[in-house]
Amino acid sequence: MIELRNLSLAIHGKPILRDVSLSLPEGRILGLVGESGSGKSMTALSIMGLLPHGSRTTGAACLDAEDLTQASERRLCALRGNEIGMIFQEPMTALNPMQTIGAQVAETLRIHGAASRGQAAAIARDKLDRVGLASIPATRYPHELSGGQRQRVCIAMAIALRPRLLIADEPTTALDVTTQAQILELLRGLVREEGMALLLITHDLAVVADMADEIAVMQAGRVVEHGPTATILRTRSHPYTRALFEASGHQPDRAATRIAQRPLLSVQGAIRDYPTRKGPFRAVNRVSFTLRQGESLGLVGESGCGKSTLTRAILGLDPLQGGSIALDGQPVSPAMGFDLRRRLQVVFQDPYGSFNPRHRVSRLVAEPFHLTGTPPDLRARISEALRAVGLHPDDAHKYPHEFSGGQRQRIAIARALITHPELIVLDEAVSALDVQVRARILDLLAGLQAERGLSYLFISHDLSVVRNVTDRVLVMKAGEIVEEGPTGQVFTAPEHPYTRTLIAAAPVLAA
Repeated sequence: MIELRNLSLAIHGKPILRDVSLSLPEGRILGLVGESGSGKSMTALSIMGLLPHGSRTTGAACLDAEDLTQASERRLCALRGNEIGMIFQEPMTALNPMQTIGAQVAETLRIHGAASRGQAAAIARDKLDRVGLASIPATRYPHELSGGQRQRVCIAMAIALRPRLLIADEPTTALDVTTQAQILELLRGLVREEGMALLLITHDLAVVADMADEIAVMQAGRVVEHGPTATILRTRSHPYTRALFEASGHQPDRAATRIAQRPLLSVQGAIRDYPTRKGPFRAVNRVSFTLRQGESLGLVGESGCGKSTLTRAILGLDPLQGGSIALDGQPVSPAMGFDLRRRLQVVFQDPYGSFNPRHRVSRLVAEPFHLTGTPPDLRARISEALRAVGLHPDDAHKYPHEFSGGQRQRIAIARALITHPELIVLDEAVSALDVQVRARILDLLAGLQAERGLSYLFISHDLSVVRNVTDRVLVMKAGEIVEEGPTGQVFTAPEHPYTRTLIAAAPVLAA
């Protein structure tokens, strides 16, 4: 149904895609993998006709016999959302913050004249139910949802008109493992039941190995290996393919890590309530734990379980309604002093949402200093932080929109490192990174921890990462800690049924 023939793309004369040739018939799933900047998303945008100004394409991207690279904008508008649906990588930037989620799902139906206002609202409710949001009112706004819930809204929008081709660009990046399993099964069911073709773009090799009929591996704008999934997994003929799979199972060397006995972070009986029309909603219920100097502590659980709410309280961004939080014995609250904030930094889940798009990278990375005062060696500190996360010092002069999703996440990590903090809260810090960059970042974090005695609170949906980088793990469900213990013990012999469910749902890449 969709066929790319020698598709090449240049933006302002710079080659981006080089002779990409792929085919995807109805009822099949093609997994497209490769590191950030390899051209995966640009391949998808070429099919959709959503390329930036200054783009020039050669070759063909055909839907049936129609070359989409030659189609008019009017024709492409008729195809987008109707014949071709797309799930974008960052749900918060793909959703309109001024519209309810129900209205946004219904919008696709109304634009294409597929339903009246009432019919569109009913279909939107059905699609939201189908992606696991049955308990969420359609009148909610995007900011009232967790990252995983927002991604599910994007999926509901993409499948509203039952497109023939669905392009999924990192559709499960923000999802916990149980929700990810449900969404992947939903996508698999759509392909099976409706004959839809699915182009699945992902960094998660375990997901693509489980989902795809064929895998295409991209490097520097080229397809370097393409074939049936079983063949790719068995042979891994190209050196780059082998490097990707080796990085996927990478375990950073944490042998030099020294954990002190004194607690650095202490959370005692923390309670966080949100006001609602029906009364207070308890998002965090009497949570207690300690984090020692030099220790890595994992926090896992489904979207909406209270992880991000607890994180905001730990960072002193939101007040508690009960209990206490202390960093090295000093109370953490929205009123805490600048020096305490310098010692506590964070990498947020959504790198684009935490950046001011009008600021250059140099200003974004140096942002923590606006509270503590600008150091005399600011330029050198910025260059050092960018190099540490695999970027070039010249990137300091660019804007966030000039980077891929994974590169933006690296900028966010550089911003957290620049003040040389004692505790870093990593909220899905590597979720948007490809496996090779993720391996380097995890090695970097392990090295910094060994050198400086850093402590990490590692919040992640990726259980394989948590298992490889943490000393202890907390399992959170419905605002409470239901299991706690050494990481190896929790993963090999989980006691709580919920923990067993999480571990069973996590995809595993066979050796």
